[in-house]
Amino acid sequence: MSEEKTQNQAAAGSNGKAPRREMAIQKIYLKDASFEAPSTPEIFRGKWQPNINVDLDSRATPVDETVYEVILRLTITAKQDDKTAFLVEITQAGLFSIKGAEKSELGPILGSYCPATLFPFARQVVNEMVTQGGFPQLLLSPVNFDALYAEQVRRRQQEQSDEAGDRPASEQ
Repeated sequence: MSEEKTQNQAAAGSNGKAPRREMAIQKIYLKDASFEAPSTPEIFRGKWQPNINVDLDSRATPVDETVYEVILRLTITAKQDDKTAFLVEITQAGLFSIKGAEKSELGPILGSYCPATLFPFARQVVNEMVTQGGFPQLLLSPVNFDALYAEQVRRRQQEQSDEAGDRPASEQ
């Protein structure tokens, strides 16, 4: 019993408490925004049945030891027939302070949690720009950032596996 208690205390730290993980949002800000409506005013004359394409991606950059800038980029293109009705490009960013997290925990935090935190702000900016451009309200659907991050990790592992398979046996 005393051996088990000693191992648990060693794992938790010298004071017997688990390492404290802290995450704080320091700032959320719009880094860049662009709206284009190249087919106006003609596009307003027909029935509004656009094909809307949403592309998004995120990245994180360390600012210092515990602060990261996370950027969420969204590009929304609405096409009516063969004409582009509008194009919106948003770069929503945030500064996140992360303390006490293991290196293995940083990927999911920076690749999923932080972009999910930024998404509602970007969605609001997109909707406001589209409606100010004279188009009907555009409410983007929620995004499963956990699934997107998991897919990104899977693709990266697959690429590394493919690259290792392409190397001659002498290099492996």
